[in-house]
Amino acid sequence: MLGHELRKAREAAELSQEELSFEAKLDRTYISQLENNKKSPTVDVLFRICDALGIAASEFIARVEKARSKGRRDKR
Repeated sequence: MLGHELRKAREAAELSQEELSFEAKLDRTYISQLENNKKSPTVDVLFRICDALGIAASEFIARVEKARSKGRRDKR
């Protein structure tokens, strides 16, 4: 869920993985791993990513939570 929402937010910000990684001071492969749900970010990393995307971390988490709730309803 988080990875999908991260990719959507990055694309909405019109940033490549490379650009986001540079802005957030992270490795591009780490961004890829996050987007593919291979890794989970720490709170510090989440704030750095959200700052680079220009969105509040609380807003981003709300998007993830909404997608997660929708996924649960769809499975019923």
